[in-house]
Amino acid sequence: MNLSLNLVAMQTLVRKEVMRVMRIWVQTIVPPAITMTLYFIIFGNLIGRRIGTMDGFDYMQFIAPGLIMMSVITNSYGNVVSSFFGAKFGRHIEEMLVAPMSNATIIVGHVAGGVIRGLTVGLVVTVIALFFTKLEVRHPLVMVSMALLSSIVFSLAGFINASLARKFDDIAIVPTFVLTPLTYLGGVFYTISLLPEFWQKVSLVNPILYMVNAFRYGVLGISDIGIGHAYAIVSVFIALLFGSCLYLMNHGVGIRE
Repeated sequence: MNLSLNLVAMQTLVRKEVMRVMRIWVQTIVPPAITMTLYFIIFGNLIGRRIGTMDGFDYMQFIAPGLIMMSVITNSYGNVVSSFFGAKFGRHIEEMLVAPMSNATIIVGHVAGGVIRGLTVGLVVTVIALFFTKLEVRHPLVMVSMALLSSIVFSLAGFINASLARKFDDIAIVPTFVLTPLTYLGGVFYTISLLPEFWQKVSLVNPILYMVNAFRYGVLGISDIGIGHAYAIVSVFIALLFGSCLYLMNHGVGIRE
């Protein structure tokens, strides 16, 4: 297909996604900001006083990077799954399918919208965190790149969920039964060194653990896992998920059925 047409199509999709996020900012930006503020107050301020320090940092400082990453992950995922399923439900996905744009362009356009919302909410939560604790970024490149890559991973995952979903209830299954447990067990609130050896090994299966720890390394300079391993795992997930998205689009799974 014509490259210039695909670039115009992608620009249009991204603009549509950004306008969607900003138009309903009371639903897309404010709720996660309020939720994270409550996390900081309850877990960081009230409970954190009893816990004291963790890995040499005040507990509030320790959980701040995890809460920021949690907001990036959940909002990236939620934006794409709701947007693309909405396109299916409203039947205007058909207009994109017949337009002179590739399936890859449709995927990248929606993923870009998820990334923009995820990083925007992450930035807002970071500002909120600064009201509760002091964050001195040790490795800014690691922090920014891991937030971006993690946002891409879960935007792609949201696209897959939306492609396979047949009704609105289906888009809530993965966040409820998969995403939320993995997030809470991904080292947001604790270091896995506190766990028995068996559960430490089990935790290594959780991809969110690598994302949270790499982001925490970027902010605080500490991590339970190797940073190289984190980048390798996240890169593999991006390749696998993008390939899966492309397969679903090329075969019309959940779209042309």
